[in-house]
Amino acid sequence: MDAANSYLTPEGHRKLVEELEQLKTVRRRQISKEIEKARGHGDISENAEYDAAKDAQAHNEAKISELEFKLAHASIIDNASMSNDEVLIGAKVMLKDMDTDEELEYTLVSEMEADYAQGKISISSPVGKGLMNRKAGEVVEIKIPAGTLKYKILKISR
Repeated sequence: MDAANSYLTPEGHRKLVEELEQLKTVRRRQISKEIEKARGHGDISENAEYDAAKDAQAHNEAKISELEFKLAHASIIDNASMSNDEVLIGAKVMLKDMDTDEELEYTLVSEMEADYAQGKISISSPVGKGLMNRKAGEVVEIKIPAGTLKYKILKISR
C-alpha cells in the first residue's frame, strides 16, 4: 500500500472517514452477531457458516487497516489556496473535444478518489497527466492506448 504523498479532496476525505466509521461500528457488530449465531450451530470445525463469518471478519479488518493507513498518510487539498489559472489536483476542468465538439467536465483527483462514472479522473491517468499544469484556452493532445485525444481547456474552477 503506497499512500505516501497522496492527496484527498475534502469530500474524498469525508467519504473515507464515513466508510471507516461504518466498518468499525456497524459492520463489526453485524459480523460479531453472525459469528455468535454460527457458533450456536454446534461444532465449528465443520461449520461453513462460521468459516464464512470469520472470513468476512478478516476482510473487514483488512479494509479498516487499509483505510486507516490511507487517512494517516494523505494530505487534504485546500482548494481555497490553489490557483484557478492552471490545472492542478482538485481542479474541475471543462473541456471541449476538438474531434466531436462534445463538452466534458472532469475533476482531477488522486488515484484513491478516481471514479470515472462521477467525472473524477486520476492525476496519474493519461488524461490527468496530459491536463496537469495546463491553462484555460490551451489545446492539449493526449496520447492514450486507443489513439490521441485533442481537447481545448475551456474553464478551470474549484
